[in-house]
Formats: sequence, structure tokens, C-alpha cells
Amino acid sequence: MTSATPQASNPDSFDLIVVGAGIVGLAHAYTAVQRGLKVCVIERDAAAIGASIRNFGFITITGQAPGDMWRRAMHARGVWNEVAPQAGIEVVHRNLWLAAYRPEAHDVLEAFMRTPMGKGCELLDAADAQAREPALSLADARSVLFSPHELRVESRTAIGLLTKWLAEAHGVTFRFGETVHEVETPRVRTSRGTLHAERVVVCTNTDLHGLFADRIAAHDLTLCRLQMLRVKPEAGFRLPGSVMMDLSLARYEGYSTLPEAAALRARLEQEEAASLAHGIHLIVVQSADGSLVVGDSHHYADAPEPFAMEEVDQLILRHLRSTLNLESAQIVERWTGVYPSSKTTPCVIDAPDDATRLVLVTSGSGASTGFGIAHDVFNAW
Repeated sequence: MTSATPQASNPDSFDLIVVGAGIVGLAHAYTAVQRGLKVCVIERDAAAIGASIRNFGFITITGQAPGDMWRRAMHARGVWNEVAPQAGIEVVHRNLWLAAYRPEAHDVLEAFMRTPMGKGCELLDAADAQAREPALSLADARSVLFSPHELRVESRTAIGLLTKWLAEAHGVTFRFGETVHEVETPRVRTSRGTLHAERVVVCTNTDLHGLFADRIAAHDLTLCRLQMLRVKPEAGFRLPGSVMMDLSLARYEGYSTLPEAAALRARLEQEEAASLAHGIHLIVVQSADGSLVVGDSHHYADAPEPFAMEEVDQLILRHLRSTLNLESAQIVERWTGVYPSSKTTPCVIDAPDDATRLVLVTSGSGASTGFGIAHDVFNAW
């Protein structure tokens, strides 16, 4: 019998240490164990409480930025489909319905369907879509984009279940309530001692002034605060999938970078100036208990205030009521989320040295693209 390697037998030594137990950190842990590595994840909080649980749980494919981000999202979708049943994570619903109410929005959808990202999607006549899905309010719509690619999990529970599965099924070591003070790979100094790893991935999300603050500063990041709502509809109301509308076409780069989007943007600036000023675009998803998660808005600052605005909530609710056939929409919960944001890139992958990677998703799409990003990081390492 061969003896265990020092690294395998040493509880403080690993092939990979991941700093941060949000979805991007978990994606790197998953990718590493798939390659046979001994992994430790260190998280300063007692549980993941940041952007990874304060979102829609919406694995968004259609509308991601063309190129790498769309490709990463497609990869992540495949991983979620494979991992979710193993980890006991329910896929609450699938598909995307995006209603175009303005002729300029319809033009954007037609242009999108001509791109490679339109493969597998359908551009439906509004009457046909309404007949298929009565929950949508499509009397004034021009057309509806249907995508079969999207899926939705309950992020508040999915992150914990994924963590538990990685620990129990794959032997990942998790150290919660422990702050990493310094990374000098192979040495990682924490509030509880010193660990060692051949490689380190730092996924610290909104902590822009801690580890590798100088390298983060070079990317000119700020923070984005968003407002979210949980709404209780009438009993028995069911969504056919995730729902979006015109405003999303001016925000998601898979649509907004198309030449046809300029005319839509100009019209929205005339008709929806307040919504654009608050960075509002409608997304609606449904939870297993029937409640709807609705959002969101986008406000940018180096230190965003933690105060939600009623004006923003009311604008979001107006778009909700105009897009869905709801008899009631009682707000039962409100919260804010924060994520790092960049004007130039949806993702930062930096290499402080050959054995260390700094990975920050700067577009609020960690759940949608994290597994794809991790796949790229390891492939290039």
C-alpha cells in the first residue's frame, strides 16, 4: 500500500484554496474537485449572505453579452442541470418569455433571432403566445421571445445545498467565520492560522479594499445596489417561466449592443425616463410557494447607501402589473443586493502570480456564468 502524500494527509494543506463561498467561489471549488483536487473554501461570514442569495436564482442565458459570457452561461446551464438533482436543488421553473410592446423592441428581437444566440429560441406572435400562456398580459404586445435555455433555482436555499453537497459528496473543506488576511501562495494567513495550497482563487465579490486591493483598483470598479421584492399573487397563479419586457432589451448586452437597440433606447428615454434613471428593468420569477420574486433597479456608488426607495418599488410594480395578468400583488418582502460593477468588462480574471487568480463577476451574473468562468480559469491555468 502506498502512503498518502503529505498534502493529502495534512489537514492544513490543499491543492486549492478558494476565498469566498458565494456562487463564484463554489463554482471554482466544484470545477477543482472534478479535476481531482483537494479543496478548501474559506468564508469570513458564518454563511453566504451576499449577492449569491439576494438575487432571482435566474440562470440567464438569452441576452448575455455576445461571445465569452454567452458561452460561459451555456456551459453553466449544463452544470446546473447536472448538479441540481444531485445536490437536492429544485429547478423551480424553466424557459424565458420576453414581451416586446413597442415596435422598436420587436425590431430588436428580430435582430437577435438572426444572431447565433437566437438558436433554439422562437419569436412568437403575441396572440399565439397569449393563447399558450394566459398568465402573460399581451394585449398590447407586438411579439414575444421564447427561450428554452433558462432555468430558475431558489438561490436562498440553493447555495447552502450546493455547499453541503460539495462537502459531503466531494470532500471539500469549508471554513466559515474565518477571514483571510493575506495571500502569498502557497501560504494563506487567516484569522485562525496559516494554511497552504498549491493554488489560490480569490472570489471576494464586493470586498474591493481587502485582498489585492491595488490590483482591483486598477480595474476601476464600483458597487451596484439593487432593489428586490417578493410579491404574493392570487392563489393558483402560475408563471410559465421567467418573464422580462422592453426595458431588458436596453440593458442586457445580448440585445442592447445590436444596432436596432438605439431606436428603442431613444423611445424609452422619452417614455420611461424615470425607470431608466433608476436602472430598472423587469424580471419576474416564481418560487415553489407561488410567490413572485420581482426586480430590479441599479444604483452605482463606491459606498451604496442601504436605504431602499419607495419610488423605485412602485415603478417596478407598475411594470409587473402591465406585464402579467395579476388580480393582486401584495408585497411580502423587500431587500437590497450589492455586487461589483465595471463599465468595461462583465468579469475580472486577474493573475497576481502564476499560482493565484483573482476572479470577480462585475455584471451581476455570477449564478448565470460562474461555472463557465471557473471552467475557463482552470483551462487557462
